[in-house]
Amino acid sequence: MFDPVLLRSFVAVEQHGGFTAAARQLGLRQPTVSGHVAKLERELGRELFLRDTHSVTLTSDGAAMLAFAREILDAQSRAAQYFGGETVTGRIRFGVSEDLVAETLPEILRDFRRDYPRVDLDMSVGLSEEVHARLRRNHLDLAFVKRRPGEQHGRLVYTDRLVWVGPAGATAPAPGEPIPVVTYLPPSLTRDAALSTLDRAGLTHRIACTTKGQLGLRAAVLAGLGFAVHSESLLPADLYPVHGLPSPGSTEFVLISTARRAASAPERALTRAIVENIDRLRFPRREAGTPFRHQI
Repeated sequence: MFDPVLLRSFVAVEQHGGFTAAARQLGLRQPTVSGHVAKLERELGRELFLRDTHSVTLTSDGAAMLAFAREILDAQSRAAQYFGGETVTGRIRFGVSEDLVAETLPEILRDFRRDYPRVDLDMSVGLSEEVHARLRRNHLDLAFVKRRPGEQHGRLVYTDRLVWVGPAGATAPAPGEPIPVVTYLPPSLTRDAALSTLDRAGLTHRIACTTKGQLGLRAAVLAGLGFAVHSESLLPADLYPVHGLPSPGSTEFVLISTARRAASAPERALTRAIVENIDRLRFPRREAGTPFRHQI
């Protein structure tokens, strides 16, 4: 029998990248979270994390325990909902950034549908700036989108690196050659990041292709028309980081609710489902056997 309090702290450390961030998310003190993980390790007789002054890394036993812990907590949550007699019903006007929908967010929404079968979603998909605009016009109840580092609106869910991408085997242009850029039409956060990065580095560039959506961006990059800036953890399987270009920095994924009223029960449930399962979205592709590594 595993204490769910210990499991929640363990999952939070892994999910939020360190003990301090996990404590902040759980509303606990950092030594309390450390104590929970240490107690779980003693009960298991296994080390779950490798720790140094800069990062925590799941061990192989930790990776195995993470799957068990999520299953246990998920089963407990569903049992509590069933026997607690709470039936969440309603409709959510949900806006989401297009690159999030392209990968594993549908898996999270499928599980949400299983747990809350009487909640309906009106989902709007678009670039983050477009979704922001719909939320400001009160056309949405909840949005899951990107924001620029340093901005304060919304609830921070996770931070991700931005990378330059191209097709397999692509290399950066030779010094002095203009850099061909594939980008979204404005307004676009990744477009701004790409162009401002090249401007700051003093590199000549040209916009080789503009597109309105994710499918067009992917097609243009695969065709070799140019390089694009993309969230690292959400890269399509056939696009790859391109080295030799200046780093475009990072982006932040946030959940934003309408400010006109308190969040409804369905909105709170969807927010919780996303935050508790965000590790299914945020890990970049890696070679088999390479451990996850997070900053403390």
